[in-house]
Amino acid sequence: MKLGVAMFATDYAVRPDEFARACEDRGFESAWFPEHTHIPASRRTPWPLGGDLPKDYWHTHDLFVSLMAAAAATKTIKVGSGICLVIEHDPIKLAKEVASVDQLSNGRLLFGIGGGWNAEEMENHGTPFDRRWKVLREKIEAMKAIWTEENAEYHGEFVNFDPIWCYPKPVQKPHPPILLGVHTGSGLNRVVNYCDGWIPVGAAVQDLRVSLQDLHARAEKAGRQPRDLSVSIFMATDQESVLRQYQELGVERTVFGVPSEGKDKVLPLLDKYAAQIAKVA
Repeated sequence: MKLGVAMFATDYAVRPDEFARACEDRGFESAWFPEHTHIPASRRTPWPLGGDLPKDYWHTHDLFVSLMAAAAATKTIKVGSGICLVIEHDPIKLAKEVASVDQLSNGRLLFGIGGGWNAEEMENHGTPFDRRWKVLREKIEAMKAIWTEENAEYHGEFVNFDPIWCYPKPVQKPHPPILLGVHTGSGLNRVVNYCDGWIPVGAAVQDLRVSLQDLHARAEKAGRQPRDLSVSIFMATDQESVLRQYQELGVERTVFGVPSEGKDKVLPLLDKYAAQIAKVA
């Protein structure tokens, strides 16, 4: 099983390039960054975890700038969007950003995506909260066309364009793995229908064994091989017994979380989590 680390790349935390390099030096497989373009000052939508929303959420660097900074400062570690709020991006522009990072990193991008939880945030970008999943699917389908076709076109309800030329194409074929963060049965259907893997938050999954059985059953029903859908557990504990369970269940990757702090607080945590690498390799 592979181990990665995620951190909100903020204007007051360790820089994303330094963070990724520190992760690579310690042997982690991947470094991940979340995304929020902004947080509406109204704060009408409550934070799903309860309580006050941490300021990390409105202090993040641009996701793809962070990913490229991390990739440019490293050689082998994968860089991941954990997660990209696809509905807040123009799909043609986002397809180019994803392909560019994959090209310039020599095929090291993991494209984690999600539907988002903040209704006002996505509405600021023109997406009604109750239509976000339809919008997300159309944008992903459109980007797949752009990544894989010379004369790409897409005609949907929310995304519509006639044939275009758009380069670069991704290094990874047919495209970087698309990993969806969801926690419901309908969400697992979305993983099966248009993604390459599942990235749940560990604490949000009540019974991982049952959830994996559900995912595999849905994959088989849709004519897909369960082994083709990777599973990555986000914001996981470093408890060895839990990591062993993940490994036994066939989880491909576990991603720890560190706070948006300076080197004095982040690096000791990386050292602590790195002690698990040899145990689960």
